[in-house]
Amino acid sequence: MMVDTQDEMVVQPTLNEKDQVTEINPDQLDTDAETLENVILATDHDAMKEIVLPPLLDEPKVLEDVVNTWTVENWRTLSKKEHGPVFQAGGFPWRILLFPFGNNVDQCSVYLEHGFQDANSIPEDWSCCVQFGLVMWNINDPALFYHHAAHHRFTKEESDWGFTRFLELRKMFQQPWDNSSRSLVESDSVNITAYVRVVEDETGVLWHNFNNYDSKKETGYVGLKNQGATCYLNSLLQSLFFTNAFRKAVYEIPTAEDESITNSAYTLQRLFYQLQISASAVGTNELTKSFGWDTRHIFEQQDVQELSRKLIERMEEKMKGTAAEDALPRMLSGKVKTYVSCIDVEYESSRVEDFWDIQLNVRGLKNLEESFKDYIQQETLDGDNKYWAGDNFKYQDARKGVIFKSFPEVLHLHLKRFEYDIQRDTMMKINDRFEFPEVLDLTPYLDQDADKSEPWIYKLHGVLVHSGDLNAGHYYAYLKPNKDGWFYKFDDDKVTKATLRETLEDNFGGEYPASLVQSRAGLQKKTPIMRQMSAYMLVYIRESRLDQVLTPVEKEDCPPHLQARLDEEASAREAKKREREEQHLFLPVKVITEETFKHHGATDLANFDADPNEDSAAPKFYRTRKQTTIEDLVKLIAQDLNQDPKRVRLWIMVNRQNKTTRPDQPIMDLKPTIEETYQRMATTSRDYALRVWAEVAEEVDAEGEAIWPTYQSNTNGVIVKNDLILLFLKHFDAEKQTLEGAGHLYVSKEKKVEELVPLIAKKMGWGDKLSGGEQLVMWEEIKPAMIEGLKAKQTLKGAELQDGDIICFQKVLERKSAEILGKIPRLGDKNSEEPAKRWDRYDDAKAYYDFLCNKRDVRFDPHPRCEKANYQSFLLTLSTKVTYDQMSERVGEQLGVEPTHLRFFTANASTGGPKAAVRRGVSQTLGTMLNPNGYTQQGLQTKANTLFFEVLDMSLAELDTKKNVKVTWLSEGITKAETFDVLVNKQGHIEDLVQAFVKKAQIQDEHEGGRIRVYEIHHHKFFRELVPNYPVISINDYADVIAERVPEDELNADDKNFIKVIHFQNDPSRVHGIPFRFLLKEREPFSDTKKRLEARTGIKGKAFEKVKFAIVRRYQKPAYINDEDVLFEEGGMIEDDVMLGLDHLDRSRPTRNGGEMFLK
Repeated sequence: MMVDTQDEMVVQPTLNEKDQVTEINPDQLDTDAETLENVILATDHDAMKEIVLPPLLDEPKVLEDVVNTWTVENWRTLSKKEHGPVFQAGGFPWRILLFPFGNNVDQCSVYLEHGFQDANSIPEDWSCCVQFGLVMWNINDPALFYHHAAHHRFTKEESDWGFTRFLELRKMFQQPWDNSSRSLVESDSVNITAYVRVVEDETGVLWHNFNNYDSKKETGYVGLKNQGATCYLNSLLQSLFFTNAFRKAVYEIPTAEDESITNSAYTLQRLFYQLQISASAVGTNELTKSFGWDTRHIFEQQDVQELSRKLIERMEEKMKGTAAEDALPRMLSGKVKTYVSCIDVEYESSRVEDFWDIQLNVRGLKNLEESFKDYIQQETLDGDNKYWAGDNFKYQDARKGVIFKSFPEVLHLHLKRFEYDIQRDTMMKINDRFEFPEVLDLTPYLDQDADKSEPWIYKLHGVLVHSGDLNAGHYYAYLKPNKDGWFYKFDDDKVTKATLRETLEDNFGGEYPASLVQSRAGLQKKTPIMRQMSAYMLVYIRESRLDQVLTPVEKEDCPPHLQARLDEEASAREAKKREREEQHLFLPVKVITEETFKHHGATDLANFDADPNEDSAAPKFYRTRKQTTIEDLVKLIAQDLNQDPKRVRLWIMVNRQNKTTRPDQPIMDLKPTIEETYQRMATTSRDYALRVWAEVAEEVDAEGEAIWPTYQSNTNGVIVKNDLILLFLKHFDAEKQTLEGAGHLYVSKEKKVEELVPLIAKKMGWGDKLSGGEQLVMWEEIKPAMIEGLKAKQTLKGAELQDGDIICFQKVLERKSAEILGKIPRLGDKNSEEPAKRWDRYDDAKAYYDFLCNKRDVRFDPHPRCEKANYQSFLLTLSTKVTYDQMSERVGEQLGVEPTHLRFFTANASTGGPKAAVRRGVSQTLGTMLNPNGYTQQGLQTKANTLFFEVLDMSLAELDTKKNVKVTWLSEGITKAETFDVLVNKQGHIEDLVQAFVKKAQIQDEHEGGRIRVYEIHHHKFFRELVPNYPVISINDYADVIAERVPEDELNADDKNFIKVIHFQNDPSRVHGIPFRFLLKEREPFSDTKKRLEARTGIKGKAFEKVKFAIVRRYQKPAYINDEDVLFEEGGMIEDDVMLGLDHLDRSRPTRNGGEMFLK
C-alpha cells in the first residue's frame, strides 16, 4: 500500500465559472484566462486525462486507456475498508480500494489494486506497469472535483498503490467546496473515477524497485562492484570487456609465469574471465591493487580518458613479443595528418601521427557531425600571420588544419563535457544538448587519398554517461554486446535492458522537453530544467568489421592456467561456504599435549590462537561434530598420540580470574557429548572451542587400565581425590636463553619446595640429584607479569599451589644459602671476577619473563635511500624497553655496520613508506618509537612493529650539524631526472652543496664537466636560481631543488634574455614536469628555436613532434606559436607574467580535480 503525494505533485481544482474576481498575476495571465473560458468537467474524460495522465519522462508506449467510475453511496455507513467494482485494463482485472475513514489517518485513503480473486494463482513473475489517476467528484456538479495521479509497477507482492492521505474528511463534507455552493460529497454520495493507462514494459525493468533483482538471470550479464567511487572505472572496464576482440587480445598475454596481484595484465584477465562466467557482480579490488592504488585513489573519481589511455598502453606493452602484439594498434589506433598547405604555391608541410582516441568539442555545437567539422576546420594564415615556406617561397598565405587518414576498427570519442571556465577559474561541466547518431558516416572527414575501398560507416556500440556535476557525480554505460539486439545499461553491479531512447535521447544532455515537465508556478516556469546526465564518451565500431570485433569469446579462449586457478579458488570458496553452513553442527576442540607443551616457549601452557600448521607449540585442533561423545574424542586423540585410549584422559581447561588458562579437573564421565561438556564449562571459556589437556598415564594395572595418581575411579564408581596436586614444569636455560615445557608432576601438598629438586632432576635426566656446586632456583608463574620466587623450606600448601599451577626452574651455580632461592645476580651487579654481560642476555627466569611480556617482533626495512647498498629486510625480537642505542647495537650487528651510523624512521600505516626520523634521546625506548603518540589519530597512522633504517656515511652526532637537501639532477635535458639526498653543513653555501652533490652523485666536478646551476621550483614552476654564495640554511623546505650543467651558450648570457619554461597539458593550470630557464636569441625564428629546445629538453623524435608551444600570460589563454614567430622580445619578464609553455601529455601523474591518477 502506498504513499502520500507531496503538495507540489497535486494539481489543484480549476476555478469555477461562478468566480468573478481574479487576482492578476503576470505569470498566470495566459493560462488563467484560458482556464476561465474552458472549465474542465470530471465527465470530460479526454480533458481529465490531460490532467491526471501527463506525459512521463520514461515515455513508455501506451497499450490501453480505461476509465471506470464508481459511485460511492451512503458514505457514513460504509465499513472501514471497501472495494469498487472490478474492471478490465490491459487484459488484467482492477478495482478501487477505499478506506472511507482513513487508513490510520484522519483523511480518506484511496488506492488502485489488481482485482484477481485468488492472489495465490498469480504467477510469481507477474507484473504490469500502470500510470493512473484517481478523481473524486460531485455527483451533481462534475466541475467540482479533486484528484491525485501516480504510476507504479504492480506485482504479486505490491498489489496496490495509491494515496493514504487522499483528502481530509472535513474538507469533503464542508460547504462550499472551492468557493461553490456545494460540498464535494453531496447526499452522502460521491463519484470516484479511475483513469488507468497500461503501458508497455519494453525492458522488463520499468519502475522496478530492484529488490532481489538478478542481473545474470534477467540479462545474461553481470555488473561490477563499486569500491567507493570507482563507477567511472566500472563503466570503462565493461566497455573494454564487451569489445570482444580486446578481451581476446588480453587473454593472449602470457601470465603463467607471473600470477601475482601486482601484474595488471593478470588481474585484468582474472576480471574479464570472472565477468564471463560469474553468476553475480564481480569485484575490482585485485585490479586496482595491481594499479598501485590505495584507499585515497579508490574514493577519488579520476579522469576516464587518462585511465583509458594508460590502461590500453599498459596492455600494449604487455603484448609486445606475443601473438597479440599488433592487435591493439590495429583495433584502436587510427592516423591523422596535421598540415600547413600554401594557397598560392605548391608547398605543404605535414606530419602523420597515430591516435588512440579523439577529443571533440561540445560547447556551441549541436551534434557529432558539427563537432567533427569543427575538428578538421582549417585556419587561414595570412596578413601578419603568414606562413614561412622556406627560403624558396618565403612568407605565404596558407591553410593550417588536420585531416584523418584512417580511423580504427573501434573508435573512442571523448566528448569535452568538462572544460576550464576562465571567469570562474575552475573546471565546469557542459550540459548543452549534443546529439550523436546510431549510425555514423566518417567518410567526409577523411583525406582525399585515404583508402575508401571499404565503407567508413560506424555503428554505435557504447555510450558512457556522467550524471551530476564536476564535483559529485555518477558514471554508468549503455553497451550493445552483440551485433544485433538490445543495448544494456551497466550501472555498477546492476545490468538492465535499455531502449534506444534511453541510450540516445536521454544522454544528449540539454533541457528536458517542456511537454515532459510538470507545470510549475511563478518564475520557475521561465527556468528550463536541465538534464544532469549526458554522454562523455562514445564507442563506435566499423560496420564492416563488426563480426571481427564482436567475435564470440568462449571459455576455451581464456588461458588454461587462469581457468585452473580460478576454478581452484571457486572450489575453495565453495568448501568454505559449506563449512560455514555446517558450522552449527561442529564444535572445535583444542588439545594441549605433552609434546605441544614441550615446544611452548612463552607464558601459560599454550597460545590457543596459534595455528598448529605453523607452530609446533600450538594446541592440536579437531573439528568435531557436537554429538561426538567424550569417549570417541579420547579415542581420536589417543590415535594421534599413538596411545591406548585407556591410558588417555582429558582435563578441562578453565580461565582463572588472573586471566591465565589452566587445567581444572579431569573429565571422568565419558558418555556425554562434547557439546554437553562444553556447555557445562562455557562460562569459563573465552572462545567457542572445547579446550582440554590430554594426560597420558605412566602406569597401568594387570587389565591394562590406567592408574592415575589422583581422581582415580574405584570399583564402586566413587572418584577418589587425594592430597596430590598437579604441577606443570618449565625449564629456563640461561645459556641458550630459552624457556620450554618440562612435563608435569604429581606432588603432595605437604612436600617442601626443596623436595621437588630430585624429582625435577630425574625428570630432566640429570640423575637422582644435581652435581656438586649446582642448585635449582624455582619460581611460580602466577601470571605473565607476576613471577614469584619459591622458598626452599616452604611447603607447597604454604605456597598456595594447586592443580594446574606452573613452576619454572633454573639450574645455577651454588651461592650462599640465603641466596639459593633468593635473588640471582642481575646485569649490572658488580663482580670483578666475571666478564661484563650483554644487556640482551637474561641471567634469571624472572628477567626473561619480563622480556616475554614486553617482546615485539620488529621488522626492519631498508630506507629507499639505501637501495644501492642492497640491504635486505629482516626481523628482530626485541623488548620494548630497549633504548635507541641498544637497538642500534643489535641492528648494527645484523647489518655489519657501526651502530652510531644508523638512523631509524617510523612507517606510515597507509602507504607503508617511511615517515619521520626517530629522535635519539635518553628516555627513548623501542615502545615509544613504535607508538610515538599513544592511541591518538597520529599514533594510529604509524604502522605497528615496523621501522626503516638508513646507514649513514657519518655518525648521528655529526649528522646533527648537517642539513639534508634533496637534489634532482638533470643529466640529459629534462628527460632523465635522478634524485639524491645530499648532506651539507648547515653553515655552508650553495657552492658547498654543489661539491657535496658531485661527490654523492659521482660525477665530474665543475672544473672538468662545466659549471652547475642550482635552482628551486615550486608546483612545477621556476622559482629562483640559487647563486654560489647563497646560504644553505635558507633553502626553501617546500620547494624542489634542481641541479643541471649550464649549457655553453648560456654561460655568459644576460639574464634579461632568458624566459621561464613550463610544461602543461591542454590547460596552463594543469602543469607538470620540471620547468627550466631558456635562452632566447635575437631575430631567431621559432623553427630554429624549436631545434634548440629539442636539444635542451632531451625530448626527441615523435615525442617532440607532438609537443605544441605557446606563450602563457597570466590570466590569459595560451597563444600558440608559429614557426616564423620570434620570441626574443618575450624574454626577461618579471615573475611569471610571461612564460613559454610546452603543451604535451603528462605521462608521469595526470591529475583532475586535484586528485592523482596513476597506474603503477
